[in-house]
Amino acid sequence: MNVAIDGPAGAGKSTVARKVAEQLGYVYIDTGAMYRAVTLAANRAGITSDDTEALSALVADLHIRLMPGEQGQTVLLNGEDVTEGIRTRAVTLQVSQIASHEPVRIRLVELQRELAASKGIVMDGRDIGSHVLPDAELKVFLTASVGIRALRRFKELKDDSITLEQLEQEIAERDASDEKRSISPLIRAQDAIVVDSSELTIDQVVALIVDLSRTKMAEAK
Repeated sequence: MNVAIDGPAGAGKSTVARKVAEQLGYVYIDTGAMYRAVTLAANRAGITSDDTEALSALVADLHIRLMPGEQGQTVLLNGEDVTEGIRTRAVTLQVSQIASHEPVRIRLVELQRELAASKGIVMDGRDIGSHVLPDAELKVFLTASVGIRALRRFKELKDDSITLEQLEQEIAERDASDEKRSISPLIRAQDAIVVDSSELTIDQVVALIVDLSRTKMAEAK
C-alpha cells in the first residue's frame, strides 16, 4: 500500500515519514526535497521566483534522484549530492514561490507518481493525498500549532541571528502562501486522518501512523 502524509511547514512530516517507512519496510519519498532541489537549481541559474518561462525550461532538463543515505536520504541534483545545499535558509525562503508554478508542479508530480506506481511508498508533502496520490490507501494530515512549529525550527537552526518571532512570522506567511496558491494548494484530503503533533513526540506520532497503516493492511486482507 501507499501512505500519504501531508501537512504545513515544520509539522515534522519528513522525520515522521522516514521513520514510518523504516518500520514498515517501505521506501520513503521526500517530495519537499525535490522542490527544494529545483529551487536550488533556480538560485544557481539566477532565475527569479516569478519567471515561469525560465523555470519551465529549467525543470524540464533537471534530473533529481532520492537515495537512501546515512542521514536518511541523499538528494542528487544532476548527479551532485545537494542534501545539505537544499536546506539553506535561502532555499527555504523561496521554495514555496518556486513550487507554486504550474510547470514545476506538473513535472515533479509526474516523477512522484512514477516512484509510487509499484506501491510500498511513504510520501510526504503538501498535496500528496489530495492531488499526487489521491488513491493512497492511508492518508494522514500532520499538523501542529504555528508556535510549536517555529520553536522546532528555531532549535534546529541554532542561528543567533534569527529570532523565534521571526520564524513564527515566516511559517505563518508560508502557510498562507501554500493554502492560497491556485496550483495544488495545501488542503486536507477528505479521507485523511488528522494528527496534531503539538503535544506528541516524534516516536509517538510514528507509532500512531504505523498502527493506522497496519490496521489498513489488515482490513484489506
